[in-house]
Amino acid sequence: MEILKNKKAALRVKFRVTSMLNECAWAHGDPLMQSYHDEEWGRPEYDCRALWEKLILDGFQAGLTWKIIIHRREAFREAFRGFCPEVIAKWDEKDVKRLIENPKIIRSRSKIESTIGNAKAYLAMKENGEDFSQFIWSFTDGKTILNDGIDIPAQTPLSQKISAELKKRGFKFAGPVIVYAYMQAIGLVNDHAPNCPYRTRIS
Repeated sequence: MEILKNKKAALRVKFRVTSMLNECAWAHGDPLMQSYHDEEWGRPEYDCRALWEKLILDGFQAGLTWKIIIHRREAFREAFRGFCPEVIAKWDEKDVKRLIENPKIIRSRSKIESTIGNAKAYLAMKENGEDFSQFIWSFTDGKTILNDGIDIPAQTPLSQKISAELKKRGFKFAGPVIVYAYMQAIGLVNDHAPNCPYRTRIS
């Protein structure tokens, strides 16, 4: 029985090593990045609040790497009260100063202030009867675009279009490059590498 358990454990390890060799290279070498790749990146997200949170975090990533953000994500969630737009939209200068003094997050005044503004923009859409999830997914008719996973663009005509529509609604830190990273994160596009097992699992 013990030998059988050892064999099964060895097979699991072998499968995981083989899988990692085929996965997207950017996820390797860091447990949080690996977990994010395996469990979230590219998987379709439909929850309005979660979609808004992901857009905000991608905005904070501007000029930085996603690794920095993922390692601070829980601190962000705590500092921004679970990314509840209804709460954040009421914040003022006192809250901005509180966040700027928080060493656990990205202390950028412009990004913090844009988050408050983006909360107001999100709520304005809601008040106008515009569901954020339906709005985002309407650009692909509710479907995930499967790319080749080889040539990954920084932006596309679609990310430019979505960016323009977000800006019309008052969103900031939502340029076409940020939006394309956002599209990858929420599963609007599938950019997993050709041999990555998660590419087909998501599709």
